[in-house]
Amino acid sequence: MFKGTKAFGGFAVKDSDQSLTFYRDVLGVNVVQNKQMGNILTLSFQDGGTIIAYPKPDHQPATFTVLNFNVADVATAVQDLKTKGVKFESYDMPGFKTDDDNIFRGGGPLIAWFTDPSGNIMSVIQE
Repeated sequence: MFKGTKAFGGFAVKDSDQSLTFYRDVLGVNVVQNKQMGNILTLSFQDGGTIIAYPKPDHQPATFTVLNFNVADVATAVQDLKTKGVKFESYDMPGFKTDDDNIFRGGGPLIAWFTDPSGNIMSVIQE
């Protein structure tokens, strides 16, 4: 039924204006804010994909990663984002530990997690 259709994902944010600034100015994502549709943000990516971020006053962030950014070099991406004030998550669980640079190097692709201003978990993951 949906073969050949386009789809998009979405997640909630506490504040559209704050999120617009973060995604556009800190992460460098192409973002359009639609004020006529309740301040929904449309994030557009180089591969043609889009995702929406919609304001929800009683927003509670998910406990899982909602958005992953593929990067050529995780360590460089982490350092660049840290200079822009992004704080990265640290994990220390059996078999799942990030290093002093907040990067998981325990098998599989290198990955580091951070949150947006609404507490949504995102990652940079090495291609």
